[in-house]
Amino acid sequence: QLRLVESGGGSVQAGGSLRLSCAASGYDISSFSMGWFRQVPGKEREGIAGLTSQSSLIHYDDSVKGRFNISRDNTKNTLYLQMNNLKSDDTAMYYCAANPRWSFLLRGVDNNWGQGTQVTVSS
Repeated sequence: QLRLVESGGGSVQAGGSLRLSCAASGYDISSFSMGWFRQVPGKEREGIAGLTSQSSLIHYDDSVKGRFNISRDNTKNTLYLQMNNLKSDDTAMYYCAANPRWSFLLRGVDNNWGQGTQVTVSS
């Protein structure tokens, strides 16, 4: 069974940076598309970045484009999200997701999920 564990969240001032990591175990992620989602209370979970198994396709939501960078290291079974120039609107719980199908990933269909890591940005 694929298990995903996020880390790297925390509190930061606006304009600062954080790097999230998602460590996978129980399965080789090199055949999975992977991505990052975020959710604030009372709102739906939204996909903000994703990439295919070999990083040939990468997608960013407009809200993070130019500020966030998603990457993966399949040799370490790990996904990353470098977040720069953070804004208060980026405050949310951030979730890692994996899906064998790219077309399903950012739609949130049949994803494997981590437990989330909280990011809080103060202005």
